[in-house]
Amino acid sequence: MNKQDKEQSVLEIKEKLDKASSIYLTDFSGLTVAETNQLRDEFFNANVEYKVLKNTLVKKALQQSEGRFGAQSDKVNEFLKGPTGIIFAFDDPVSPAKIIKKFFDKGEKPKLKLALVEDVAYESKQLNQLASLPSKPEIVSSIIGSLHAPISGIVGAINAVIRDLASVIEESAKKQAN
Repeated sequence: MNKQDKEQSVLEIKEKLDKASSIYLTDFSGLTVAETNQLRDEFFNANVEYKVLKNTLVKKALQQSEGRFGAQSDKVNEFLKGPTGIIFAFDDPVSPAKIIKKFFDKGEKPKLKLALVEDVAYESKQLNQLASLPSKPEIVSSIIGSLHAPISGIVGAINAVIRDLASVIEESAKKQAN
């Protein structure tokens, strides 16, 4: 790779870092080609990008990054050793943790090295904690459910008043008929 290609790669990595809501560093060693392809498919379906990049290029991109991950470049650099897969999450910062945990539970691969989610660093021993966080769609549905509950209560109360009023009118009509 010549110098111009390296500079272009650093620029592309920096752009991904600046757009990402979270990043994950994994040790992918020991994964078969089939497992890697399945993992990539899962990430693709979750709108997550999985790349195997040179550690030195990632370090340079972190130094140049002005986003949230540039400030934590020293912490990230500690984990950029050996074979490293980098996951860039754009929409839902927690979905990669759920995917990694699902695969890890099957065969202890890939191993999480470090995750940076909402400016908080999670190391490998905290994968279960990170994967148990609610995803963005779960949070949205929970909020919508909370907003919907009072509306349902109001509708139920109005229906009860109308039902009671109808019962009173019906009883009143029966008394007048007698």
